[in-house]
Amino acid sequence: MYRYVFFGGKGGVGKTTASSSYAVKCARQGVRTLLVSTDPAHSTRDLFDQAFDDDPQSVAGYENLDVMEIDPEREVDNHLSEIKHSMGDQVSQSMVNEIDVQVEMAHRTPGAYEAALFDRFIAVMRDSDEYDRVVFDTSPTGGTLRLLALPELLESWIDRLIHKRKKAIDLYEKAAIGNMEPRRVMDGDPIIDRLQTRKERFEFAGRALREDATFFLVLNPDELSIRETDRAIDKLVEAELRVGGLVVNRLTPEPDPDEQGRGARFLRDRVETERERLAEIEETLSPPVVAAIETRVAEVKGGLLDEVADELDIDVTTRQAA
Repeated sequence: MYRYVFFGGKGGVGKTTASSSYAVKCARQGVRTLLVSTDPAHSTRDLFDQAFDDDPQSVAGYENLDVMEIDPEREVDNHLSEIKHSMGDQVSQSMVNEIDVQVEMAHRTPGAYEAALFDRFIAVMRDSDEYDRVVFDTSPTGGTLRLLALPELLESWIDRLIHKRKKAIDLYEKAAIGNMEPRRVMDGDPIIDRLQTRKERFEFAGRALREDATFFLVLNPDELSIRETDRAIDKLVEAELRVGGLVVNRLTPEPDPDEQGRGARFLRDRVETERERLAEIEETLSPPVVAAIETRVAEVKGGLLDEVADELDIDVTTRQAA
């Protein structure tokens, strides 16, 4: 299995249950595992009955398992504060207030959430050497796909910014006066250095996602969930990302044969419909179904989390990156 494992899907399908169960499965097999929640709902604390924050914390009762919860709103604030600080160092004092205004406006623009979360996302991947596996419980499909599409887009964008910056410096040098010698400011230019550093980070992320990551999509046995999952598969494949399998969650348990009455008839009808949906998933979607998980009466936590872990037909062994 690849080092970085992602669980995604539309909102409310049970991504946290699937990702947490897989993390538990890995930890039980002696694989040093970090579970990272990037979903604003942060249901991981409910599953483990333990509060988590931005720093990895060991989970009570589980060896080899740490959990961290990334707060997207705080990441946006930190991201924009860093931008203001770095830009403020490069311009005159008279421009600082204008930069503050523009950055605050950027806080509310489309893409600010994804850009900020992606910076934190890269940092987690680069700073996780002590772990054999990093499992991501991601936000709903749309936001995740936009996030994962960023490396290639941002690499190209930064290339253009670097080109424009070098051209501006070149023109400035040619216009130098005084002793008529050009001012060699290209080497060591702080803006070019910063852009180059960010490009290298995006290159790392793109390489890690393509070469050492796999994605599992969680869905429920209903038409809307199936359609959205089909679209997500197409987008992941188009981005050259690996889809390892599908987790079909919240299947209705079949009543015992001797159970009769209205409730039992309703459950049998529902089970029949869901079996048809499951067959459709297996026949029409290309990734294999790695788990078909029935709905539990109680919340999935504690011993039930271990039960679900056993139902996931997903490899836990570690491998070398391609």
